[in-house]
Amino acid sequence: MTWKTNLPAVRGKLLIDEALAPFTWFRVGGPADVVFLPADEQDLADFLKSLDPAVPVMAIGVGSNLLVRDGGVEGVIIRLGKGFNTVEALGDNRIKAGSAVPDAILARKAAEAGIAGLEFYAGIPGTIGGAVIMNAGCYGSETVNVVKSVRVMDRAGVVRELSVDDLHYTYRHSALQDGDTAIVLDATYEGTADEPAAIKARMAEITSRRETTQPIREKTGGSTFKNPPGHSSWKLVDDAGWRGRLFSVSGKEGGAMFSPLHSNFLINTGEATAADLEGLGDTVRADVLAKTGVQLDWEIKRIGRTA
Repeated sequence: MTWKTNLPAVRGKLLIDEALAPFTWFRVGGPADVVFLPADEQDLADFLKSLDPAVPVMAIGVGSNLLVRDGGVEGVIIRLGKGFNTVEALGDNRIKAGSAVPDAILARKAAEAGIAGLEFYAGIPGTIGGAVIMNAGCYGSETVNVVKSVRVMDRAGVVRELSVDDLHYTYRHSALQDGDTAIVLDATYEGTADEPAAIKARMAEITSRRETTQPIREKTGGSTFKNPPGHSSWKLVDDAGWRGRLFSVSGKEGGAMFSPLHSNFLINTGEATAADLEGLGDTVRADVLAKTGVQLDWEIKRIGRTA
């Protein structure tokens, strides 16, 4: 590919044919043509403005809700990191966070500033960029309830600010998932005033609940399926008999499984491939549909080429 030998100059890092497995919680998947680690917002803008517009671009955070297929990913994967991880309390119960800030860190910083309402972020793996894009939520709260505005950069390197109304949030979906590439730079949230100790106590309850009910120390990707209207995905998977049942299409020892602890969490038990994980998910979707008539939709984002 000639474009890979003629990439724009950057202040960050450009990694050619870089394995993506280490960038995801599942620890599977093939290489990206290019991984770009921008130094900061200006570095990202300059790169996008100079890059061939025909080259596909996608931004990722810590890869907590991402399954990269075994054939790798065409184009440029932008991994947002140090230049996008600041948190700033703005006053009036508002707080601003860069897209690479872990959700749990924002919850903690908000608590320290006496801003309530973001406690649920303590129970969500991943970073602010992904949370904003997919309207992440848990335990009765969602991003739409607290976010006020989001700054994004388009494929041409142009920055614009969107209000919460511009994002057209629905369950696990926003307008940022539709249309052209939009890379989240940061988001501004608004909560309510409360004592830091009280906020932290509620966060501790959420953290404890998550640790005892979810396989957070496994190679997983968070919730696998969205909850269909009127149903819980974990119960549909469980009732269909897939909790703790090992599955492999690759023949590798230690395949894919829906966790014995929480049956809506897909886990890599050892050396599973992306094909094992996606194959299990699609097999379970088909089985649940056949048995119940209920369609399970993926919550985990799957990208790339099959091997």
